[in-house]
Amino acid sequence: MTTITIEQAGKYDGQEVTIRGWLYNLRESGKLLFPIFRDGTGVIQGVVSLKENPEAFAALKGLTQESSVIVTGNIRAEQRAPGGYEMGVTAINVLQKVSEDTPYPIQLKDHGVDFLLDQRHLWIRTPRQAAILRMRRCLRRRRAKALPRCSK
Repeated sequence: MTTITIEQAGKYDGQEVTIRGWLYNLRESGKLLFPIFRDGTGVIQGVVSLKENPEAFAALKGLTQESSVIVTGNIRAEQRAPGGYEMGVTAINVLQKVSEDTPYPIQLKDHGVDFLLDQRHLWIRTPRQAAILRMRRCLRRRRAKALPRCSK
């Protein structure tokens, strides 16, 4: 089994792969689950059917946000999915489930500035903040290349 990052998913269209990451979000639609997984390189949507894969469905049902997982499934192109690809989940291994008593504090809703600054180490995991940090890194690298080096 090939273990890949989410960024590499497009290269494995039609193949079965394994991804290690976290559960970013989980949407339910009857007998279908649409988990969104993330790793350090991006996000990918998964699809799990109760009829086709009851074990994976049961493992995902009720799983809390930011739980650590290893997911195996088939990559396929899907224009509506974030990133243009989705994974048909065939197996999931939950490494660590976030407790429901102390859930992940940064949810997909608006928070106050004070709260977000107190949770800064978690806030930078959100897509917008991660994009800002990537842009800063890129600008710093380009600025460093553009400036002449002083030598004596």
